[in-house]
Amino acid sequence: MEDKTITESTKGTETAIFAGGCFWCTEAVFLELKGVKSIQPGYIGGKNANPTYEEVCTGTTGHAEAVKIVFNPDQISYEELLEVFFATHDPTTLNRQGADVGTQYRSEIFYTNETQKEKASAYINLLNKEEAFGKKVVTQVSKASTFYVAEDYHKNYYNQNKEKSYCHYVITPKIDKVRKEFKDKLK
Repeated sequence: MEDKTITESTKGTETAIFAGGCFWCTEAVFLELKGVKSIQPGYIGGKNANPTYEEVCTGTTGHAEAVKIVFNPDQISYEELLEVFFATHDPTTLNRQGADVGTQYRSEIFYTNETQKEKASAYINLLNKEEAFGKKVVTQVSKASTFYVAEDYHKNYYNQNKEKSYCHYVITPKIDKVRKEFKDKLK
C-alpha cells in the first residue's frame, strides 16, 4: 500500500525513514524509545510501485526494507534517532546485515527535509573522521521517495514472534543493547 505522507508531519511530530537491514530489527529497536509515536515497516527507494515482500526479497526491485518513524522532537531529537540507528546495525557493510544479503538490506537514510539531510551527512562524516567503526561508513543519504507500507504481518513482528529463532538470535541482542546503552531514551 502506497504511503505518500512521507514529508507531512502531524502537529508536533516529525518523520524519519531509516533502512538498516531487516525492518523487523529496525522496528523493534525504535519501538523501545520514548518520543516515538508510530513506526511502519515498508519499502522505499525502488523502481516499481506497490512492491510485495516477496518481490523485494528478490533484490531486483531496488527497494530497501525500511521503517517510517513518526516522532516527537520535543521528546527525542533526530540526532538521537541517528545515534540509535548507527549503534544498532553495521553501517560499514554494503548491501548486507549479518547473514541478510542483498540491496534490500542496505544501510540508508531517507531524509524528508534538508535539515535531516545535513544532520545525517554530518553525523556520517563525524563517524568516519573518528573512525568509530574501524571501517568507513557506507550508509547512503537519499531524498525520501514514495514509501510503501509493508504487509500487515510485518508490523510489530518481533513482539509477536519472540519465540522464533531469528528474533531470538538476531533481534533480542539489539533490544538488549538499546536497553543497556540508551536507558535515558526508553519508554
